Parts: sequence; C-alpha cells; structure tokens
Amino acid sequence: MCATGPRLHSAACRYKDRVDEVERAKNRTKSRVRSRVEHVFGVMKLKFGFTKVRYRGLKKNANRLFATCALVNLFLVRKKLLRLATA
Repeated sequence: MCATGPRLHSAACRYKDRVDEVERAKNRTKSRVRSRVEHVFGVMKLKFGFTKVRYRGLKKNANRLFATCALVNLFLVRKKLLRLATA
C-alpha cells in the first residue's frame, strides 16, 4: 500500500525506487500547509500553556481558546508590529 489518503504524504513503494515529480509536488504542498499550522499550535502550547482545558463548560473553554488564538496572532506578527511602531 503505497498510496495513502489525500492528507498523507506519498512514499515510494517497495518495488519502486522513486516518487515521481507530481507526487513530490503534492508532498511539498502538504508540507508547507502542515508546517504553518503546526507552528501556530506549537506556539499556542509552549508559549501560552494551552495544553489542557482548565475550566468546566464549553463557553469558558471556547473563550479561553479565542483569547489564546488572538494572542498567538499578535505573537507571530510582533516583529512587524514593532518595526511599524518605530517607523
């Protein structure tokens, strides 16, 4: 089973030596998206401690998630904002 689902990378089969260029381009696209998304969640977990939910209730946890997402967005563009503030 070489061909995996639409979201997973394609690997070279056991009896094939290489992944063709079309599959390589698909893998590259998936890697770009995955790296962007995983970076955001990494910042959320490591910098803001969003690893476990702290409150009971969906509204409280949703509120904390939205606030954390807003802070992550500010954290990721902090260098651009500081450059604009000094200019």
